[in-house]
Amino acid sequence: MEGLRWLLLAVGVVVIAGVYFYGRRESASTDRDELPDDRVEPSFGAVDDAPVVEAEAEVEPPLPPDSIAPDTDADPDPGPPETTEPPAAASPVAASPADQKIVTLRIVARDRGAFRGDELILSLRGIGMRHGKFGIFHRYDGDADDNAIFSAASLVEPGSFDLPNIKDQAIPGISLFAVFPGPVAAVEAFDLMMAAARAIAKTMEADLLDESGSTLSIQRERYMREEIIAFEHARQIAG
Repeated sequence: MEGLRWLLLAVGVVVIAGVYFYGRRESASTDRDELPDDRVEPSFGAVDDAPVVEAEAEVEPPLPPDSIAPDTDADPDPGPPETTEPPAAASPVAASPADQKIVTLRIVARDRGAFRGDELILSLRGIGMRHGKFGIFHRYDGDADDNAIFSAASLVEPGSFDLPNIKDQAIPGISLFAVFPGPVAAVEAFDLMMAAARAIAKTMEADLLDESGSTLSIQRERYMREEIIAFEHARQIAG
């Protein structure tokens, strides 16, 4: 029991001492808070809040008009202000006409059939076409073999006709084509080619088509002819 009393006494002394020192610490902290704080905390980016001290600038009195010296380098008569004219627009350059024009027709067997090679050759020769350059048939202007008005090629690649074996060949169709300018006037050549195409189509009981594979109508034929006339006209103007 004696030891317990001394233990309680020691604890009480420690508690009293702690209360005493805590009270002094709080008192000191309160005194510091009451003192004016003259420190200025630095701030970043708050330029507008900082006090601005404007220095008084020394202003010189204005000079009298008589004391201003004239500018000797200035042009006494500058004249009307210069104006900059906008650059003239480039004149349009007329597009040059095409150097060549190719017109194509197709003659194909009906019902996806094929022509007998020998019968087709007889039909081509019957309208005055001859086998010649590139292994195809040509309608020449006269007897010369270098003035083809229009030509006929097989639709089977490479387009040539193998005359020694022509009887054994089945040809689904041919292509008639003319290259302008040629040995005769373009419109005349087109009319000759159209007449030949109709004759072959009738003899072979075939279909006459345009270059895209559509049935050649009267309207399409007229349009092709007008294109050729326009081509000839453009070349005459350019020449």
